[in-house]
Amino acid sequence: MAEEFKVLGVCGSLRKASFSMAALRACKDMAPAGMTISIATIGDIPMYNQDVFDAGVPESAKRFYAEIAAADGVLIATPEYNFSMPPVLKNAIDWVSKMPKQPFDNKPIAVFSASQGPLGGARVQYDVRKVLVQLWGLVLPRPEVFIGTAQTKFDAQGKLTDETTRKFLNELLAGFKTWIERMRAAKPK
Repeated sequence: MAEEFKVLGVCGSLRKASFSMAALRACKDMAPAGMTISIATIGDIPMYNQDVFDAGVPESAKRFYAEIAAADGVLIATPEYNFSMPPVLKNAIDWVSKMPKQPFDNKPIAVFSASQGPLGGARVQYDVRKVLVQLWGLVLPRPEVFIGTAQTKFDAQGKLTDETTRKFLNELLAGFKTWIERMRAAKPK
């Protein structure tokens, strides 16, 4: 029997009509056989503050930590804010990075971006990757997916309508599944 990989989707946008979330939902719907994708909620995690951490980690941050720890891989979809990652995404990463047994350590991770600009959030990916590599995350190097002019790729209900984008996301998901398999096989027994 083939193994079923549980992937946690994380969206770097809180916007109701987020193209990153729309793309993440499309990935959930077209996940390859042997992969299921659930989507985390990170908007309720308070801004990181060491004093708050010392007083007791908020339940929302504990939940996100547990979701990452339980997942076989993490799929991050994010917009680009001022050439970098959105505060909500960095904040969520910062909270879990401070907890014991850091959950990104040796965790397969894939990153893609979506934006209304022509570059598709290309610059944000390097910032996200840099942070995750520092946390010992196993970030998929290729394929890279940048969904540019995203407003032309989804309908008013947030459904993916662009077949080229669908092809790129399918390639990313297939590559990510292989990456998870390889990283699992490489782990010491």
